Amino acid sequence: MTFLRMEDLDLVNKRVLIRQDLNVPLSAGKVANETRIVAALPTIELAKASAKQVIIMSHLGRPKEGVPIDEQEEFSMLPIAEHLCNLLKTPVSLITNYLDNSQLQNEQGVLLLENVRTNIGEKSNDAILAREYASLCDVFVMDAFGTAHRAQASTHGVAEYAPLACAGPLLSRELDALEKSLSNPERPMLAIVGGAKVSSKLEVLKRLATKVDQLIVGGGIANTFLLAAGHGIGNSLCEPDLVSTAKQLMQATEIPLPTDVIVAKECSAEAVAKVKSVTDVAADDLILDIGPETAANLSNIIAATKTVIWNGPVGVFEFEQFANGTEQIALAVARNQGFSIAGGGETIAAIDKFKVTNAITYISTGGGAFLEYVQGANLPAVELLKKKGKGI
Repeated sequence: MTFLRMEDLDLVNKRVLIRQDLNVPLSAGKVANETRIVAALPTIELAKASAKQVIIMSHLGRPKEGVPIDEQEEFSMLPIAEHLCNLLKTPVSLITNYLDNSQLQNEQGVLLLENVRTNIGEKSNDAILAREYASLCDVFVMDAFGTAHRAQASTHGVAEYAPLACAGPLLSRELDALEKSLSNPERPMLAIVGGAKVSSKLEVLKRLATKVDQLIVGGGIANTFLLAAGHGIGNSLCEPDLVSTAKQLMQATEIPLPTDVIVAKECSAEAVAKVKSVTDVAADDLILDIGPETAANLSNIIAATKTVIWNGPVGVFEFEQFANGTEQIALAVARNQGFSIAGGGETIAAIDKFKVTNAITYISTGGGAFLEYVQGANLPAVELLKKKGKGI
């Protein structure tokens, strides 16, 4: 891809503004999952090694624009600043009044700007706000793949007005990994797409069906395909109006369907789980996971694959009695000897739960951006970086 990369630039004596995706879950005012923060560290360290000033900006949650952070403290970046300080082993200052450029001139060390989504005009990609962000730096680094599908002032507009705009190492790695898995993959190629509804991932399924050799569907999505194949699915989550679409996708590529499933009468932590053949699902059953026979069959398919794209669990893995299917898929992807890329919030949660993080070739930090890229959509922030890289 044609865009400037941060690692190729001379940052000596430069003010570097980095847009990261530090939107992480909090619990009791502390970071509950540091995955995205840890992923951002190499970029911050690289900038810190030579830059005059390192400024980081991000959003956290969905605060109200224009409302002071002290009136919605649950969205403050303070816990992120404290966590970054511990990981970097260097002071990290949280800056609130940063739109007044003079406030930053004498600040030293690593600076973290307060939640950008409290600024009026952030979501609408306001040009005045974007120019204010740009005035803070000599070099703008877009490193937040998870927000690259949004044209906002801190992800898109700032790159338009900054003296120099480039992609950070994390964003570059994300794009390189996706390009490798989609544009010129080693064959055979397999995609695993799980989730509640076909409609929520319809474009992803359509595009992947034209690219992969096999497509595994899981979760509520699989129920619609089972119905399309003539199986009863009881009271399970399903989209009957998309049965014809499921049939078309099954004609476009090979989609191995479950032969056995885990069912219960309700979806809860106390529900009694039973293994049933797909031909024996009762009218009041809920299909909540794939069965052991299906898990073994799919694991064998994954083992024979050279490229794996994984997005979404194949069962309600939050409850232990419905977690085995997703665990077996996670372990199979981890054992795969080819190239594997996984993305999406639930997928990352499953990878973390089943402790296979280090065995996946690449784990994307993006959710919506990952899905939009896979379905072939242009990511506004990336498209702008490409134009800037070509001097447009």
